[in-house]
Amino acid sequence: MNYQIAIAGGITALALLAHVFVGVRETLATAPEKIAEKARIQNFHTIERNWIQALCAFQLVTVDLFVLSALSFIVAFTDLIGPRKYVALGLAALYALWGTVWMFQLLVLRRPARDFLLLGHWAVWFICAVLVFWGAYSL
Repeated sequence: MNYQIAIAGGITALALLAHVFVGVRETLATAPEKIAEKARIQNFHTIERNWIQALCAFQLVTVDLFVLSALSFIVAFTDLIGPRKYVALGLAALYALWGTVWMFQLLVLRRPARDFLLLGHWAVWFICAVLVFWGAYSL
């Protein structure tokens, strides 16, 4: 068993649960018909279509989180995957990329410092990247 990678998998599994049970509810709460009247907004259908597109993209993250969590647990607990060290290094790179992209988006959008704390997903992904990278060298 690889404790570092198992911990990263557990963090990712918790993120998956939060994403599914909290994130979906929050996203559905921002449905255009819930926050504005169709008749009062000229391009309501465009806004609604853009929201649907964002909701569908949000659900793609569900798949990513599930696969990341499952793959982390497989690498941590089994020998099912060939060169586990290289798979783990790939996972670490993916976690680091997620954290980097998240921070980059906050920077590009010029969000205030408080948003970096309130939207601190980047920190979770960097922690997972470090754990998996560390764990890769224990395989």
